[in-house]
Parts: sequence; structure tokens; C-alpha cells
Amino acid sequence: MLVLSRSRNDKIVFPHLGITVEILNIASNKVRVGIDAPPDVTVLRHELAENAANLALHLSQKLLQANRSADAERTLQKALDEFAALEERLARREQPAPAAEPPRSRGHALIVEDNLNESELLASYLRLSGFQVDTARDGCDALSLLEAELRPDAILLDMRMPRCDGPTTVSAIRANPDFRDLKVYAISGTSPDLLGVQRGPLGVDRWFPKPLNPEVLVRELSLQLAATSA
Repeated sequence: MLVLSRSRNDKIVFPHLGITVEILNIASNKVRVGIDAPPDVTVLRHELAENAANLALHLSQKLLQANRSADAERTLQKALDEFAALEERLARREQPAPAAEPPRSRGHALIVEDNLNESELLASYLRLSGFQVDTARDGCDALSLLEAELRPDAILLDMRMPRCDGPTTVSAIRANPDFRDLKVYAISGTSPDLLGVQRGPLGVDRWFPKPLNPEVLVRELSLQLAATSA
């Protein structure tokens, strides 16, 4: 292992791979880095696999409680297959393919998450809990859906996304009076203070840390929607 001490704006270059790592900011015990890599190189955060495994486990437990043991077994097997496929994609530098599921009606949630596996697992869990679910790949897709008059009861928003991240999406939602009543829940492994995101009417209504406990999310979402509709 090569160990280096770097200052802000310093770079680490892998010339034969076409990869550059730049130190963007150093604050407290956090270091923000930027990674410039060729399009065929997949770059992942370490917590993605942990959160996906956590969601798959909770989903399988939910299926077992509903006496759907075969579905629970398939869910766990699918999670294992996803991890195997991820390793294969990393080796072959391929991108994952999206998956879709038919919605069911009750409360309506919009999941905004760039990791397709996490998005699918959380969507499945919410649907089994009686929610209608739509998904968006990032903040740009979510805002486009809202401008096309999709009106969910709650937005479940990842904070770290390419193109249009969580803080940018929150600012755009709160700046538009047409979206005034939307509930926005952050789902992130990063603290709100580090990202500078407000809590309350001008920011997010609630912050859920990763790895996510979907049981807590469903309980809090149900209580919030019940209070809103009362």
C-alpha cells in the first residue's frame, strides 16, 4: 500500500489508467476528494454494498412475515446474484441495468437514488408495506417528474448523486411554490451539517442515516402521512 500526505488541491495521478484523484477540501476529520476516471471505469463508494445488503435482509424478513418464504429466498438469492454481478461488472467495466416493478396504491413515495440496486430494494420494501412508489436516478430526473405534475406524498432523497445531488435538489424544491407541501426525507451516510442542508420547511423534514433501517422509515413515513391527511 502506498501511503501519502496530501494538501488541498494536490493530485494523485495513475497515468497508465487515466485516473486522477484530487483533494478538494479538508475540514475537521473529513477529506473531500474528486476522482476523474475514463467512462469505462466504475467508481463506487464502500457503503453501497453494505446498505444494499441491509435492505435485502429487511425485505426478506418482510416477505417471511407475509408467509412468502419462496419470495424471501428469491430476494436473498437476487441480492447474492447482484453482488456477483457487481464483481463481474467491475471486472468488465459495465454499467448496471435498471429494473422496474408495477406500483400499488396507498401513500405515494418518490425514491431518488442513483444506485439502482438500493433503489429497487427500497422500492420493493415500500410496495410490500402498501405504498405506491416511483423512482428517479438523480435530482434532475426527480425535478423533471415534479414539473410533469407527479405529486408524491414524500420524496426519499439520497444526498450523494452525480449530475444533481441532494442539497441542490432540496434547494430547487423549496424555491418552487408549487412544491410547497412536499415532504422531503434525506437518506444519506453523510451528516446534514457536513452538507450544509437545513432541516425544516426550508430544507428536509427528516434525516435517515445509511445503512437505512426500512422499518423505521416505513413507521415514520406512515405516521407523517397519517398526520398530514388527518
